[in-house]
Amino acid sequence: MIFADKMIALRKQNGWSQEEVAAKMGVSRQSVSKWESGMSIPDLDKIIKLSQLFSVSTDYLLKDELEVVESENYDMDSDTKTCVISLEEANTYMNEVEKRAPKLGLGVLLLICSPIPLLLLGVLGENKNISENMAGGIGVSALLILVAIGVSILIFSGMPLNQYEFLEKENFDLMYGVEGIVEKRKKEFEKTYQTSIIIGVVLCITCVVPLMMAVSFDASDSIMVICVCALLFIISIAVYVFVRFGSIHSSYEKLLQSGDYTQENKSINKKTAFVAPFYWTLITAIYLGISFTMNNWKISWVIWPVAGVLFVALNSLIKFMVNRK
Repeated sequence: MIFADKMIALRKQNGWSQEEVAAKMGVSRQSVSKWESGMSIPDLDKIIKLSQLFSVSTDYLLKDELEVVESENYDMDSDTKTCVISLEEANTYMNEVEKRAPKLGLGVLLLICSPIPLLLLGVLGENKNISENMAGGIGVSALLILVAIGVSILIFSGMPLNQYEFLEKENFDLMYGVEGIVEKRKKEFEKTYQTSIIIGVVLCITCVVPLMMAVSFDASDSIMVICVCALLFIISIAVYVFVRFGSIHSSYEKLLQSGDYTQENKSINKKTAFVAPFYWTLITAIYLGISFTMNNWKISWVIWPVAGVLFVALNSLIKFMVNRK
């Protein structure tokens, strides 16, 4: 069987059109058509790329005596096909994450800091600097505005990355040489990532110091509230650091399918994907219900850190149970 016939057989075996193959190869549809009609033969670089795309050897493509074989990554009884990530696609993804990581961190920071204006205005209201109704109205408005800005930043910064969601859900292959490039970038970033983890952990540990000092000196309620605001602000900085540098580090792990993104973990994550949306929707409903019913926004924010701790425990338990099955 000649190269042209093998090309047609492999393309149909994978269920791809000539346009799809052309897009994956970075060539025109006319080039693919010429290869399949026998009018031309691709150069060596294209042969190597085709062998990676169809998961067959270059010998199979070039030697007429070798018969048709099923693609190594293709299961005739399955709808799942293993895609192949090129160096250009990998670099585009890593650069996109690096570009948007600071914005994602900022969005989360604003969400965590959103109760601070309400708490501070509550202090002014209790000290009769302004009326309590005015303090509550302005404070809730500021909270909602910060939440809206934070959510908007997360949505608009995250949308361009939606096309890469398959990296954390599906199995894929990297073209020859891509793994080495990703490993190199990860190694160069490792020191920065480790430093960010240390800074974030230190901030999380020390964030309670102002509040503990206020308790030690029997500070007034107003000082206590200000210390709580300081705690929230310090935590928001820590989370900003975690999100900004953690998302970049995760991009390398996703491409290398290591850490939390191994094939085994992807399989488990598929089965537990419903947990997070359901859980946080429920927590948001509880938070808003309690806050509006009790009209005590200065206390209801505690729901979020408690919910965060419980989510980690719940998620770990569910994954453990799924893994045992």
